[in-house]
Amino acid sequence: MKFAVMCTDKAGALQIRLDTRAEHLAYIEQTGVVEQAGPFLNEAGEMCGSLLILEVADLAAAQAWADGDPYAKADLFESVTVQAWKRVIG
Repeated sequence: MKFAVMCTDKAGALQIRLDTRAEHLAYIEQTGVVEQAGPFLNEAGEMCGSLLILEVADLAAAQAWADGDPYAKADLFESVTVQAWKRVIG
Protein backbone atom coordinates (compact mmCIF):
# COMPACT_ATOMS: atom_id res chain seq x y z
CA MET A 1 0.00 0.00 0.00
CA LYS A 2 1.24 3.49 -0.79
CA PHE A 3 1.55 6.29 1.75
CA ALA A 4 2.53 9.93 1.38
CA VAL A 5 4.73 11.36 4.12
CA MET A 6 4.50 15.16 4.09
CA CYS A 7 6.89 17.03 6.37
CA THR A 8 7.30 20.72 7.13
CA ASP A 9 10.60 21.87 8.60
CA LYS A 10 10.78 24.09 11.65
CA ALA A 11 11.57 27.72 10.85
CA GLY A 12 15.30 28.37 10.68
CA ALA A 13 16.19 24.66 10.63
CA LEU A 14 17.96 24.48 7.27
CA GLN A 15 21.32 23.71 8.92
CA ILE A 16 19.79 20.72 10.74
CA ARG A 17 18.59 19.43 7.37
CA LEU A 18 21.99 19.94 5.77
CA ASP A 19 23.83 18.33 8.69
CA THR A 20 21.53 15.27 8.65
CA ARG A 21 21.04 14.88 4.89
CA ALA A 22 23.58 12.09 4.35
CA GLU A 23 22.03 10.00 7.15
CA HIS A 24 18.53 10.63 5.75
CA LEU A 25 19.57 9.53 2.24
CA ALA A 26 21.30 6.43 3.66
CA TYR A 27 18.10 5.55 5.58
CA ILE A 28 16.10 5.81 2.35
CA GLU A 29 18.59 3.52 0.60
CA GLN A 30 18.77 0.99 3.46
CA THR A 31 15.02 0.66 4.05
CA GLY A 32 14.12 0.22 0.37
CA VAL A 33 10.48 1.35 0.74
CA VAL A 34 10.67 4.86 -0.74
CA GLU A 35 9.34 5.04 -4.29
CA GLN A 36 9.66 8.80 -4.75
CA ALA A 37 11.02 11.60 -2.60
CA GLY A 38 12.14 15.18 -2.67
CA PRO A 39 12.26 18.39 -0.70
CA PHE A 40 9.75 21.21 -0.70
CA LEU A 41 11.35 24.56 -1.52
CA ASN A 42 10.60 27.99 -0.10
CA GLU A 43 10.50 31.26 -2.06
CA ALA A 44 14.31 31.54 -1.82
CA GLY A 45 14.73 28.07 -3.32
CA GLU A 46 15.90 26.57 -0.02
CA MET A 47 14.74 23.18 1.23
CA CYS A 48 11.97 23.58 3.80
CA GLY A 49 10.19 20.21 3.99
CA SER A 50 9.86 16.80 2.40
CA LEU A 51 7.43 14.69 0.39
CA LEU A 52 8.03 10.94 0.28
CA ILE A 53 5.94 8.17 -1.26
CA LEU A 54 6.37 4.86 0.57
CA GLU A 55 5.29 1.34 -0.38
CA VAL A 56 4.64 -0.46 2.91
CA ALA A 57 2.11 -2.90 4.39
CA ASP A 58 -0.01 -0.45 6.40
CA LEU A 59 -0.27 2.88 8.18
CA ALA A 60 1.63 1.57 11.21
CA ALA A 61 4.59 0.64 8.99
CA ALA A 62 4.50 4.03 7.28
CA GLN A 63 4.41 5.82 10.62
CA ALA A 64 7.26 3.67 11.95
CA TRP A 65 9.32 4.55 8.87
CA ALA A 66 8.62 8.26 9.36
CA ASP A 67 9.52 8.04 13.07
CA GLY A 68 12.81 6.31 12.21
CA ASP A 69 13.90 8.91 9.65
CA PRO A 70 17.10 10.64 10.81
CA TYR A 71 15.47 13.98 10.00
CA ALA A 72 12.69 13.19 12.50
CA LYS A 73 15.22 12.02 15.08
CA ALA A 74 17.14 15.30 14.63
CA ASP A 75 13.92 17.21 15.45
CA LEU A 76 13.90 18.91 12.04
CA PHE A 77 10.15 18.88 11.48
CA GLU A 78 7.44 21.24 12.66
CA SER A 79 4.84 18.77 11.43
CA VAL A 80 4.59 15.36 9.77
CA THR A 81 1.49 13.93 8.11
CA VAL A 82 1.29 10.30 6.99
CA GLN A 83 -1.63 9.63 4.66
CA ALA A 84 -2.69 6.67 2.51
CA TRP A 85 -2.25 7.58 -1.15
CA LYS A 86 -3.42 6.11 -4.45
CA ARG A 87 -1.45 6.71 -7.64
CA VAL A 88 -3.75 7.49 -10.55
CA ILE A 89 -1.42 9.15 -13.06
CA GLY A 90 2.27 8.55 -13.69
